[in-house]
This record gives sequence, C-alpha cells and structure tokens, in this order.
Amino acid sequence: MGRYFHTIASMSLLAGTIATTAIAAAEQQIAVQVVDQKGLPVRDAVVEIGRPGETAEPVQFPWRNAMAQRNLAFLPGTLIVARGSSVAFPNLDVVRHSIYSFSRPARFTISLYGRDETRSQRFEVSGTVALGCNIHDQMRGYIRVVETPYAAKTDQNGIARIAGLGGGSHPVTVWHPQLRSPGNELKRIVTVASSGGAARIPVVLR
Repeated sequence: MGRYFHTIASMSLLAGTIATTAIAAAEQQIAVQVVDQKGLPVRDAVVEIGRPGETAEPVQFPWRNAMAQRNLAFLPGTLIVARGSSVAFPNLDVVRHSIYSFSRPARFTISLYGRDETRSQRFEVSGTVALGCNIHDQMRGYIRVVETPYAAKTDQNGIARIAGLGGGSHPVTVWHPQLRSPGNELKRIVTVASSGGAARIPVVLR
C-alpha cells in the first residue's frame, strides 16, 4: 500500500512539473504590434528580434521554405528564411513562370518552367530579396533572409508573436516593402512583456 501511494504521489509531482514547464514555455513568448501612421495594423511586416550572430545554434522555423506560384501571384507574398536556406518555388499555375531577382543579397534568374514543376534557390546572404516574373510583371514576392531565430510576420491585427524570448528590452527590426525608410527597415530598442499585451511600433508607409 505504501508503495502504491508513493507511486501516486510521484505521478502527481511529475504531472505538476509538466504543467509548470508547459506554463513557463507558454510564457516565453512575446508580442510586437506594428501599426501605420493612422494607427491601423500592418499585416505581413517582418519583425526580427536580436542581433546577427547572437546565437550559434542553427536557425530553423516551423514553416516550409517554399514560395509557390498560384493565380499569377507568389504565395506567400513574403517568406522568412534563415541564412543559408534553400527555397523551393513550385509552379501551381497552368502557365509557365520565370523567377528573377536583382537584389544585392541574391541576384539570380530561374528560366521558364511549367505547371507542377519546382525549382529552388539557395540564399547565403541576409537581407531582403525582391522577386519578379519575367513573363508576368504584376507578380511580386519578397524573401527576408535572417540570422536570428526570433522572427515572425505580423497577422491581420499587425501582431507578430515570437517564442523563445522573455520580456525585457530587445533590439527589434521591422521590415515591410512599403515602409518609408532606408532599406524599408526600422530599428528600435523595444521593451516587451513576457505575457499579455503587445509592444507597439508605429511605422510610416508609402
């Protein structure tokens, strides 16, 4: 009987430890909201926290390193990848596409390829890579190559939620293709809370 109650007590202690760990993990998330000059939320802005080279661990993100072409558009329109990543470009359209970039971090051209075919490109330099299609001038896409694991895009409410960080003061970089500043970037030191609320960063868009 004593062994039974000892086992139950051990299981309860373990469950409590797991719950505490889960709560602590959930709290290790911060939120940053990006708003425009009218106070409206900015969607698909890239928020990066930290400085290049701060971590020696390989940078990985939960989403796929892929940007599709569908309905004559790049999907997603903006993709965050770690420096050194290869990005797949599957063509899901009924027409052929060609991809090019004249951006300093990656100048390249991918020749025409058709439906259900995929091409890929490696990105070795951090920064912003603007993409176009030689056949369809209206197509625009952006790849933001980062060196920090703490990066995310803002949602429809202009909020980027970034896991793995506690509250405090952090160097933050905000990027958006319409942001009116050199390189479409804004750098700030921002104080954020580890739980509840979002640090607010106003930007000026074109």
